[in-house]
Parts: sequence; structure tokens; C-alpha cells
Amino acid sequence: MGIVLARIDNRLIHGQVLEAWIPFTHANCIVVANDELARPSLRRAMMEASVPRSIKVIIGDVEDISLRLRDPALAKERVLLLFASSADALRAHRRGVVFKELNLGNMHEGQGKYQLSCTIHLDEEDVKNLIFLEQEGVEIVSRCIPADRGQHWKKLVRNMPG
Repeated sequence: MGIVLARIDNRLIHGQVLEAWIPFTHANCIVVANDELARPSLRRAMMEASVPRSIKVIIGDVEDISLRLRDPALAKERVLLLFASSADALRAHRRGVVFKELNLGNMHEGQGKYQLSCTIHLDEEDVKNLIFLEQEGVEIVSRCIPADRGQHWKKLVRNMPG
């Protein structure tokens, strides 16, 4: 089956992913592509411990995950792929990770970020990354939870300054 959902969510593995997106997508494998979380840490251990044993968890840096997703055994799983940033999503896509749709879930505020919805904050680099992904054939939609109606990301950025 392969990737059933690719999502940018700064929080990575958390309750909303486990309680809403896993049942909605029927995913049986969570893959996190994040350089920081790839290193051993309390945060990583807590995320891994929060996932039910019936769900496989794979955490690695973007390069490692890009290679591991080519494994035919992983292609048989229903993978929910998580990124923390637009830069990670673009890097993975350019390293051969195929996803036709990218869900913008949570992108937290930060310096230089502009609030476009209650959960989406983008800066110019995010916009450039998302434009590149879209030019490479990825449909980008903002959808916090499965019950939300997806909104094309360009509707969010039309009020962004600059």
C-alpha cells in the first residue's frame, strides 16, 4: 500500500495523530522523518512509548527515511508519514519519497512566521518549499483533523504580506 498520509505537524507523534488520523487512514505504521528526533532523546522515547504496540514506529533522519521507504517490505504497510517542517518534506520528496498529497496539520509560530489559520504559521521559506513541492506534482491541503474540510494551501497564503 505505501504512504496513506503525508503530513507536516510540528508535534510529530501526538494524540491527534493517534486518535484521529490513524483510525481514519487505517495506517499500521508511523514513519517520522526528522533529523532532530532521529537522535536518542526523552522526547523520542515518549513518542515511541505513546504508540499502541499494534502500530509499527520508524523514526529516522530525512535521508535514512528516504532510503527505508524504498524497502519493499515497508511498501506493504499502510504508512502515515510525518514531517516537522516544509523543508523536511521537500528534502524527502527530492530524495525520492513519493507522496501525491501533503497535509498541513500544525506549523507552529516562530520568528518571521505569519499566522494563516489557528494552526498554520508560514514564513517565506515555507512558501517557497511548498511552491516547489506543488511544482513537483504534490497537492497541498490544510486539514487539522479528518472531519475538517480540506483547504488548498494557496487560499491560506493569499492574505500573507509580501
